[in-house]
Amino acid sequence: MGGARQAHRRAGVAARGRGVPGVVGRVQRAVGGPGAGAVLRAAGPADVVRAVEWARETGVPIVPRGGGHSYAGHSVNSGLVVDLRALDGIAVDPGSGLVTVGGGVLTGALYAALRPHGLALPLGNGATVGIAGLALGGGSAATSRRLGLTADTLRATTLATAAGTVLTCDGTENEDLFWACRGGGGGNFGINLDLTFQAVPAPAASTCLLLWEVAHAPAVFEAVQELMRTAPEEVSLRLGVATSGGRTLVSVVGLHLGPAAELRDILAPAFAAGPPSRADIADRDFWDAMDYLQHETAGGAFAVRTHFAVDPLPPEAVAQALAHLAAAPPSGNPDGCGFALFGWGGAINRVGPAATAFVHRDAQYLISLDTSWLPGEEPAPQLGWLAALDHLIAAHATGGAYLNFTDPDLRDWRTAYYGANYPRLVAVKRRHDPDGLFDFPQSVGS
Repeated sequence: MGGARQAHRRAGVAARGRGVPGVVGRVQRAVGGPGAGAVLRAAGPADVVRAVEWARETGVPIVPRGGGHSYAGHSVNSGLVVDLRALDGIAVDPGSGLVTVGGGVLTGALYAALRPHGLALPLGNGATVGIAGLALGGGSAATSRRLGLTADTLRATTLATAAGTVLTCDGTENEDLFWACRGGGGGNFGINLDLTFQAVPAPAASTCLLLWEVAHAPAVFEAVQELMRTAPEEVSLRLGVATSGGRTLVSVVGLHLGPAAELRDILAPAFAAGPPSRADIADRDFWDAMDYLQHETAGGAFAVRTHFAVDPLPPEAVAQALAHLAAAPPSGNPDGCGFALFGWGGAINRVGPAATAFVHRDAQYLISLDTSWLPGEEPAPQLGWLAALDHLIAAHATGGAYLNFTDPDLRDWRTAYYGANYPRLVAVKRRHDPDGLFDFPQSVGS
């Protein structure tokens, strides 16, 4: 649904060219265009280290691919792509709650491994998203108001550096890299071979899905934005409005780490704002709740802009955005277009902005704007519409943007993604990758 996109566009690569000598993993070759490179399916950490050494020796650009879900396609390039999917080991220590995963583990597989142990982590709602990329960019989940960002639960990571060394990074060893790996973005400082997280006992949960016709949007936005700011941190809500196939709907999707009866009481102001056309509120165990919240997309092309906000969008801004949505250009993509606010705050904001590389610790809302189209459709009308909506919303935002919803058209991305933490990130980059081996559009130090 527009305005709620969580599943990232999968980027493929047509590969041909040089092999990587001395590497056990398989280099995939296919017919590619001029400048196309190769994809190495690393069989283990040794392959990754040898690939880094080879890239440094030959000057071939190198990027890691975990889940391959970069919005901007930064997990592929025209040089060497190191596919980490075979680094898929998961080790759970039920006693300590520490969970160590390989750099190619996907969110869905990690949820499945945690379930028998009754443990939980804030892992987002896209089953095929790579856990490494999610955590390295911050990692927002429906549980984050209570459990923090995915990056906040990271306790250690092993990194293959540009020098061809393997470093353990945690709170006492290589602390600068450990700091950078909690919100500084994947692929900037090396290739993460494994990551260790602190899990907690999985609580019982309940979920909600409420839908309204667009006529109720002004009242619903006023009521629910206030709820998002004042509800207990066990409650996380996403408020959105989207148009698809000529119909526009307002939606609230939510998770409560508590019983459905409590959630229904908390949502009373939303019901008072207007009678929903659909209202599903139900008790679920934690993993069924995560399944319920999984995002689905029709695929195709899309573009996203994001903002952080401290205060609710005022009524006049909501009215302008709704009018703009009513004038959206047509598209055959059923994902449509729209905008949404994700509840922020709680445990996220109890971490200082300089304590990790993730700087956006004062926001109450993450705002996502998106549009989509089908292959063969002209993207210019959709992108122009999105840019105009972005202009309307920006006046009510902090100037920040969410790194994991990477925007290749973002001009001042250094400040928007990293704020005051950017100079420190550049210093870490120059210390551990002085020649810029790990380089891509919007890479730190570029």
